[in-house]
Amino acid sequence: MDKGSVVGSLLMTIVCFVVFWKATHGNLMALWSEKGAIMVVGGTIAVILMAMPMDKLKNVPGWIKTFLFHKGQSPATVIKQMNDLAEKARREGILSLEADVAKLKDPFLMSGLKMAIDGVASDSIESTLRLEVLAMQERHKAGKKFFDLIKVYGPGIALTATLIGQIGMFSALGGAIEVMGQMLAVAVVATMYGTVMANCIAGPMGDRLALRSGEEILTREMVIQGILSIQAGDNPRVTTDRMLAFVPTVMRSKLGIAA
Repeated sequence: MDKGSVVGSLLMTIVCFVVFWKATHGNLMALWSEKGAIMVVGGTIAVILMAMPMDKLKNVPGWIKTFLFHKGQSPATVIKQMNDLAEKARREGILSLEADVAKLKDPFLMSGLKMAIDGVASDSIESTLRLEVLAMQERHKAGKKFFDLIKVYGPGIALTATLIGQIGMFSALGGAIEVMGQMLAVAVVATMYGTVMANCIAGPMGDRLALRSGEEILTREMVIQGILSIQAGDNPRVTTDRMLAFVPTVMRSKLGIAA
């Protein structure tokens, strides 16, 4: 579970509920507008369907799960794991890692080590693993794009609903004050729907996925360098130093590893 994402989501929900409750004096139904909800929610869904293919949208539950529960490997974990493998390969030879490969939980590391053990050329290993990283990056971009569409078009559609509500209000001038009030409510509430959807939900979720993607790309690059170093028969210290090149100097001291 990603504690930051879960705690942040709960805090945002509580903050919004408290403000809504106090602003409406406990009458939360004052925030409801059927016309506004249809326009903003329905319009945003329509935009997403227009902008993204269905095969991408099937991954929405996975993106939400990643936001709430994904916890990637830390640089410290990757460095320690690769250092242990490097030391064993140095002592017993790279073929001794065959037993360790079956125990690995990371398919990316498993694939790279298998190729190294099988004697595949380092250039081929590197190009294959980088293709995997590129494919992963494209998948992650789709998740970020989904939430960006909501963040960008949600407020715009809400503004459309606001303008429609104002047109209805102006057309009712001189008529019943109740009709004018209803149209004004549609205009204001629709804007609120779009703003909340973009700034309290989609925006933070998209940014978190982008951050996670960057972290995963970094750790995979560290794995690539570690595998290539192990295959080359480098000293374990050299293997560690190659991976530490991706870690800020301040973090190295926190990891207990000399820069």
